[in-house]
Amino acid sequence: MSLPVARINEISKYEGQDVELRGWLYNKRSSGKLHFLQVRDGSGVIQAVMFKGDVDPETFTKADHLGQETSLRVRGTVRADKRSPLGFELGVKGLDVVHEAKDYPITPKEHGVNYLMEHRHLWMRSPRQTAILRVRHTVIKAIRDFFDQDGFTLVDAPVFTPAACEGTSTLFEVPYFDLGKAYLTQSGQLYVEAACMALGKVYCFGPTFRAEKSKTRRHLTEFWMVEPEVAYMTLDEDMVLAERMVSFIVQRCLEKHEQELITVLERDVSKLKNVQAPFPRITYTEAIETLQKAGHPSKWGDDFGGDEETVLANQFDRPVIVHRYPTDLKAFYFKRDPTNEKVALGMDVLAPEGYGEIIGGGQREDDLDTLEKRIVEHNLPREAFTWYLDLRKYGSVPHAGFGLGVERTVAWVCGLHHVRETIPYARMMERITP
Repeated sequence: MSLPVARINEISKYEGQDVELRGWLYNKRSSGKLHFLQVRDGSGVIQAVMFKGDVDPETFTKADHLGQETSLRVRGTVRADKRSPLGFELGVKGLDVVHEAKDYPITPKEHGVNYLMEHRHLWMRSPRQTAILRVRHTVIKAIRDFFDQDGFTLVDAPVFTPAACEGTSTLFEVPYFDLGKAYLTQSGQLYVEAACMALGKVYCFGPTFRAEKSKTRRHLTEFWMVEPEVAYMTLDEDMVLAERMVSFIVQRCLEKHEQELITVLERDVSKLKNVQAPFPRITYTEAIETLQKAGHPSKWGDDFGGDEETVLANQFDRPVIVHRYPTDLKAFYFKRDPTNEKVALGMDVLAPEGYGEIIGGGQREDDLDTLEKRIVEHNLPREAFTWYLDLRKYGSVPHAGFGLGVERTVAWVCGLHHVRETIPYARMMERITP
């Protein structure tokens, strides 16, 4: 009779029962008549205790010589154990080796980041990395659930685009058959603007690419972004949508991963529990005044980098929304404030604890003549935006949206120093492998 196959994260369901675990040997130690095998299966790690008298001599001897990451089928009884982080252990009755691994290159000792990144395909097996990837999954699922529950329709935007959304300086150019040049998308925004005129409330979700020559801990060359767009939405309503979504994501992560965040990632979750809407809001002008009071040499018209964002966000116990930036700092499609032409109806959401901008967005210019002038002012090819201008010719309405970067959000939730750990295979200026 075959045993039920249990997943480690659901092991409590099988207390007192015999089960089979299918996984890999993460670590082991021996003590005379006992082997303590740390077995992982992708959902968690459990201690499997093998007593010499419970298995045949060949199995007991074999278990003492297994290498790290040897794949195994382990059979035994699930027992409660208060000393275990899981609250349970497995009393081993049998073990089959599926494939014996030898000289696994990532051992429990310390390794340098470059070495680990070169072995990313193996590094992701470690408890810390699997915890991060599980949080990433929850962040993505929470985003989809939030928009699905709120009446949005997913509309996929193309990865190949014929023109830049915000200028060509940070775009990857690729040859495109007989049609000349194409670019890897840096945003699906223009396409979801068109879609919201058809469906009202839409979002796109996929990979985006930036050719910025940046090596900061917040930047990746390839990253994932979710971009909602809503017809008849104003800047104020856009800010409400953003804070509702961020609150939803963070609270969902706490609901599913609080213990993992604490024990594996050593995250101070009390700071995440503060992430509840509404968020504080300050204008760009107020932000400059705050920076100057803090002794930072910022002046009106300067863009914010990581240092400035950190100073601003540290004033609050939850994300802060900075809105109405100078028009010169924003792309051609931003609508200007009708009460002050010097500022655009744009906003950024800055995460606390030094994680900076996780959302950028705002209200779009909905007037045809004004948008045509902006395209000329930004030296963009008008013919590439003919279809985009059609949106202002045929039933134009006020509309707004934003983009949230998944990797920065995951880094913040997990309390990570660098975004390279937030994505299965990081693409950066100096890395395109494995």
